[in-house]
Amino acid sequence: MLRKLINIKIRTGVTHFVRARSTWDIITGVCVERLPVVSPPLNEIQKKFKDLLWTVEVEKSLKSDHELRHENDKVQAELLKNESVDVDLDTVSKITAQDFEDASNDELAKFKFADVVTEADKKGDKSTHDRHLQRHLVLVKPITLGQDTKTLLPQGHWSEGETLRQTAERVVRENFGTELKVKFLSNAPCGFYKYKYPSEINGKVGAKVFFYYAHHEAGEVDKKTKANWLTRSEMTQVLPDKYNKSVQNFLIEESY
Repeated sequence: MLRKLINIKIRTGVTHFVRARSTWDIITGVCVERLPVVSPPLNEIQKKFKDLLWTVEVEKSLKSDHELRHENDKVQAELLKNESVDVDLDTVSKITAQDFEDASNDELAKFKFADVVTEADKKGDKSTHDRHLQRHLVLVKPITLGQDTKTLLPQGHWSEGETLRQTAERVVRENFGTELKVKFLSNAPCGFYKYKYPSEINGKVGAKVFFYYAHHEAGEVDKKTKANWLTRSEMTQVLPDKYNKSVQNFLIEESY
């Protein structure tokens, strides 16, 4: 546990339980991730598998209503050409399947897809989650450790009486206020990292960091916090190496 109980026998023969303070700081870090907003492009294996599924589906599929309508239009056209056959013109469709198809294609040609490259991408603004819509983004911020400032996941010290999950929720509130809405996916940590202090601080050897994972649901981060939303590759460039490996271990790998 976080603290050990030590038995101390005194002269009266009564046994007391005294809590010994941990020689490590207990810290909770929070990985807030914004999932892709737009489906990422398929890699080569995924493209081949998609083509295979499409081929199998076409081979096994029945004719669609549109295909049956095409066939019926052809039959009606042949009947109209044959003067010896009495055809009820009221039953003949005024709009053929081909007319409907041409109109649909014209409407599709007018539709313009939104650009996946946002204004934040063009400006290189990393303070907003409205960037790299096809990729995962993780929230990081500068944190002062002694005399150094490191870019890390938001974190805070565990307080006695709290669960680690409660500490994680408090870390988000204290760092980003109530505007940022996140959803924690577990009551248990998803990762762990340990480091020693350069010199002993208040009797502490170092810190043990327990990571919690949360999805971003809504809200922006105040730019005053100097927090950034980074991709996997951008995290590798700014996070300390061993720290980054611990974080990447519990994140889903991107395929591109």
